[in-house]
Amino acid sequence: MGQRQSEIIKNHMEVYWHDYASASKGIPITEAGLVEKASVIGRTGLMLLECGTGAWRVRSSMNTLSRELGVTTTADIGLLSIEFTCFDGDQCYTQSLCLTNTGVNTSRLNRLEHFVNDFDREGKFMTGEELHSHLDEIERIHGLYSPIALGFAAALACSCFTFLLGGGIVEMLCAFCGAGIGNFVRCKLTKHHFTLFLGITASVCSASLVYAILLKLAEVLFAVSAQHEAGYICSMLIIPGFPFITSGIDLAKLDMRSGLERLAYAVLIILVATMTAWIMALLLHLQPVQFPALSLTLPEEIVFRLLASFGGVFGFSLMFNSPRNLAVCAALIGAVTNTFRLELVSLAGFPPAVAAFLGALLAELLASCLKSAAGYPRISVTVPSIVIMVPGLYFYRAIYNLGILSLMDSATWFADAILIIVALPLGLIFARIVTDKTFRYCT
Repeated sequence: MGQRQSEIIKNHMEVYWHDYASASKGIPITEAGLVEKASVIGRTGLMLLECGTGAWRVRSSMNTLSRELGVTTTADIGLLSIEFTCFDGDQCYTQSLCLTNTGVNTSRLNRLEHFVNDFDREGKFMTGEELHSHLDEIERIHGLYSPIALGFAAALACSCFTFLLGGGIVEMLCAFCGAGIGNFVRCKLTKHHFTLFLGITASVCSASLVYAILLKLAEVLFAVSAQHEAGYICSMLIIPGFPFITSGIDLAKLDMRSGLERLAYAVLIILVATMTAWIMALLLHLQPVQFPALSLTLPEEIVFRLLASFGGVFGFSLMFNSPRNLAVCAALIGAVTNTFRLELVSLAGFPPAVAAFLGALLAELLASCLKSAAGYPRISVTVPSIVIMVPGLYFYRAIYNLGILSLMDSATWFADAILIIVALPLGLIFARIVTDKTFRYCT
């Protein structure tokens, strides 16, 4: 009867990479044909793209492999696809490759960067079959953590994020439970390849529902004030930090296609999440009111901000599939830089966008120092350390006020959010210009 109706036919057909190496078994890749060399170059670039890194880094890695293999490669890179051409002096070969989805996997990114950096010492002496087998092994690095572990990571990140936004113990506990269950639901749906919109909507709905139920129980059982409802926003914050930041870096390097596609992807996630959150707020009768004031001395505030920033960045890093050592490195940088940013606003009176720029600048400088000692890809440290600075709360309040036709308040929140969003990648870019001579030139 042919294929069963219950089976889903993939919209993106699988590429059988080992078929490219079948014609030159036992021959080092440097002596193989152009098609086989191009398959290694293209597959490596596509895998890097799947990890969430930007076009500049993908092209740089493809160029490194090309130089070792004696070919010239030009590439046009987007969010989900690469079109590239390889030349060897006698002939050229063009290929178009496409991903089914995008995400962030810093563990795989770390392995791929080591593969590229060690190619001159190891990879170029291997056969095409051996190289594709090695890439198969790296490709099998999916998630280091189970959906339950990722749920706890999100719970930790969002509860710490709640404190940094002004919430107290009640908001933190409710956000912990709501965010944990919400991210668990999203991870389970993603694992089964459900579409992006469904994952975001289900996550936001479950997070806000759990928060509302717990807060109502606290009101009934412990006479907790309803003013603590403001924390429901923190329980469902879905922050596309990687595409936001890498879009800015790509635009700075005039990789317009990749930069604009990443920006559109990030904005799409924000719009779906905030619209869903607004609808849930209407259904559950929740409002983004101000948090009750916390009675903390200045030293206590700084210490708690350091701890909360560390916990928040550590949780976000685990959600990006970072190994624990890498997550700790990012969290240490995030604790310093985010507290620095917050104190610039609260003590020195800096505008939030200027403070965000300086915080991101400091994060990139510290990550550059750490890169030499730890050997981690810089982007896998810097982005998690500043993703906690992305103003998800501002975006939500802008959409909420737009929905109730409070246009002046909505415009104010939008303006503040956009200024901070622009400032964060600018801070990274200027720090990269100072510390990375390969980045500061247009070549």
